[in-house]
Amino acid sequence: MEHLAAGTPPHPGPQFLEMPGRLTASLSCKSEGCELAWEFTALYVVASARTAAHILKPQLQYLLEKGRVRVVLVCSPGQELQQLTPHPLLAVEPLPLARRPAPLADLVALWRLVQLVRSIRPDIVNAATPKAGFLGTLASWLAGTPCRIYSLRGLRLETASGWRRVLLYAVEWITCHCAHKVVCVSPSVRARAIELGIANEARTCVVGPGSSNGADARRFGPTPENVAEAAALRATLGLTSEDAVIGFVGRLTRDKGIAELVEAFERLRSEGRHVRLLLVGDFEDEDPVPERTRRAIENDPCVIKTGFVANTAPYYHLMTMLVLPTYREGFPNVVLEAAVAGVPVVATRVTGVVDAVVEDVTGLLVPARDADALAGAMRRILDEPELAGRLADAARKRALEEFQPERIWAGHLELYRRVLAERRAMIRRRQQLVKRVTDVLGATLALALSAPVQALVWAGVRIAMGSPGFVRQERAGLNGRPFTLYKFRTMTEARDESGRLLPDEQRLTRLGRFLRRFSLDELPQLWNVLKGEMSLVGPRPLPVEYVPRYNQFQRRRLEVRPGMTGWAQINGRNALTWEQKFELDVWYVDHQSLWLDLKILLATVGQVLSGRGISHRDHPTMPEFLGAAHHPKDGEGS
Repeated sequence: MEHLAAGTPPHPGPQFLEMPGRLTASLSCKSEGCELAWEFTALYVVASARTAAHILKPQLQYLLEKGRVRVVLVCSPGQELQQLTPHPLLAVEPLPLARRPAPLADLVALWRLVQLVRSIRPDIVNAATPKAGFLGTLASWLAGTPCRIYSLRGLRLETASGWRRVLLYAVEWITCHCAHKVVCVSPSVRARAIELGIANEARTCVVGPGSSNGADARRFGPTPENVAEAAALRATLGLTSEDAVIGFVGRLTRDKGIAELVEAFERLRSEGRHVRLLLVGDFEDEDPVPERTRRAIENDPCVIKTGFVANTAPYYHLMTMLVLPTYREGFPNVVLEAAVAGVPVVATRVTGVVDAVVEDVTGLLVPARDADALAGAMRRILDEPELAGRLADAARKRALEEFQPERIWAGHLELYRRVLAERRAMIRRRQQLVKRVTDVLGATLALALSAPVQALVWAGVRIAMGSPGFVRQERAGLNGRPFTLYKFRTMTEARDESGRLLPDEQRLTRLGRFLRRFSLDELPQLWNVLKGEMSLVGPRPLPVEYVPRYNQFQRRRLEVRPGMTGWAQINGRNALTWEQKFELDVWYVDHQSLWLDLKILLATVGQVLSGRGISHRDHPTMPEFLGAAHHPKDGEGS
């Protein structure tokens, strides 16, 4: 069924027009037990390969395995991309995305992103971090992606000032307004974004309780592997049983409060305590720590700096406490990781952290930029083992109950499905409004131009076959509702001795063949279009008695108004089998657009003039559809 997902008609025989389709697929299936290759296509845009490998990887694997989602990942090149598990529905597109402002490079990246989005045509684009979020949502907006999501993982502007704050505010505002939904990583980030006027309440949301991936107890918990590796690290790092280890995990930057952490640590050491400072992370050129702080870290033998560590899990089991003196956060994953490891936490009372730590219940909170308060909270953990144990136990219980990774990932998948359904419904309503206006204008013009021709046809039918000149037939319309279809007569009412109508080929007159040859018998259906029962373009209306014979897949052709011409008519008409006809009809339902309708109308002119596909094999029109059991060669579609 991958041919349907790719939007390409599957059958040989008639030459199908090539029509690009979104890399998406309907969950409905035409035969029992059949599954399509994927449910929808999601394009993720992040700046860092490290972020992709260490933060996004679990979520992407869940989407690939549980949601049958085709994922394309765009991020800066890096060795970390090799850590992503190979998967047939995961594609990685390396694209340099600088963290710092670089106007020329950013314009080039935006152009390449627009071209990439247009070529992939994803159903959803999810972009994160200020730079990648801005370029990703703007590119998907320019490319007309149906569903655009911005993952707001923190507000860097909270600690910025001057022109930098103005620039960051503008970038965030534009990004949020290019997105259909802003997924905030925590409730406090959402509240702060609304307060600052970056996004409104309706546009923003939080998945579950928040966080990027929740707390993975299997990875960070006190497993035998983590405990054994921690024991080996303790010996390697020169830690003794008397040392109280104050831990930090993350980037060593000014905004992480490293200066206050070092100062508070030095105060505890000055009291004669056996404390060591374990910094699991590395310096960064952007937002560097003060020079004095850097010298203290590099020269103090009681400070251990590991540099970047891919697997931080064992390091938590070396710590007496985790300290996070940050100035701002989105949702600190390290707090949840420490919690499942059974390590008490001291952190600052700032955006994001207040969602990860319940003050005095699962951890201690102090004001940001306050080394005295930070040292006091750290002192309490060291001096009150009962308090430290109570906080650690409560934090672990909360993390395991509320922040299971599967809950967060499933929440994202459900959000994608809901937002995509809402966006598709809204797009469908807009398309139907435009289509209806186009139908009315087109049918009015066509009636005016064809009036002399219709008058001549009506007179010819009356002379050749007598009254009536028109035929009224009951057909199935939108959602299967019956309506009366109008056509010019092409057959006589000749019957056999028992009063039954003769076969079609015996009743079809020479004039009737001429009318069908150029589709002139269909012109009265312009009145059906004006009445709103039909459209200029859509699946051809079939008899009402066929509807009970449809299966679930076949019924999808009833989701739109029937048309005077359609995708099946320009791709073979009656020369097609019932299976081919129905698959083409459903393809049109999934891909209808004003541009596609225009192409079909133009192609119909050539189809009519060529006269191809009027008959089906030995039948003058099309044999009756009796259901799948009666059409083993035609399959279940019609």
